[in-house]
Amino acid sequence: MKTVVTTAYRLTPETSADARQIASELGLIFVERRKKSIGKIQAETGADVVAVTKERLEFYLRGKTEPFFFHPSSAAFRTRRPLEEDPLVSVSGLAPGDAFLDCTLGMGSDAIVASARVGAAGRVTGCEANPIIAYIVQRGLRIYTELAHLIEPMRRIQVVQADATTYLASLPDESVDVVYMDPMFTEPIAGAANFEVFRDAAAVDQLSALWVREARRVARKSIVLKAHFRSEDFEKYGFERRVRPNTKFHYGVIR
Repeated sequence: MKTVVTTAYRLTPETSADARQIASELGLIFVERRKKSIGKIQAETGADVVAVTKERLEFYLRGKTEPFFFHPSSAAFRTRRPLEEDPLVSVSGLAPGDAFLDCTLGMGSDAIVASARVGAAGRVTGCEANPIIAYIVQRGLRIYTELAHLIEPMRRIQVVQADATTYLASLPDESVDVVYMDPMFTEPIAGAANFEVFRDAAAVDQLSALWVREARRVARKSIVLKAHFRSEDFEKYGFERRVRPNTKFHYGVIR
């Protein structure tokens, strides 16, 4: 899908320069805002729109009025609890100093939790196939300052814009402690409006037998899958399902 870059409704010299630079880095066309609505720009260009504001980047899909933008999501409260009790940390066996690969970076909340857990001695890499989302999240991780305890974990995360299986295939055997995937749910989650905006923009159908095979080769400690509780992928691909009562998703692990 075609994408263009524009500025916030209220233009400043700084946001104009920033938007032009971002368009250049992404290889996209810059469109003057001229006080037009996002819908008007979408209609005129036939494109999705990245709007550059002073505070953040907003990604509007055609026909959508709510944007995707970076925020820490669940990591904001998960990192205030004992990290060893976090479901992802617990099921994966992730420990300080480990190397963690998030094959579906998305908004980055799981990668942030993992980075807080492994600490400065560890390593966290996040794969995101969609180049616009990868850019927005990478920038967000670099400039976010609202919650002080998240700043260092965010800055340590390396974002890779690539298909997860292709990236896994480039890695040496047993080079990562934990390989993780949280594919797009096949069933919608009631009340998760912001997730639905992201769902429409993100890459889907990432999970495959090839991904599992490559993850087995690369992982030293564990491979973790997060999926809707109705998903049959746990059994299909050989994951030990960890049932979480009264939740919409379960974790599965291969050790």
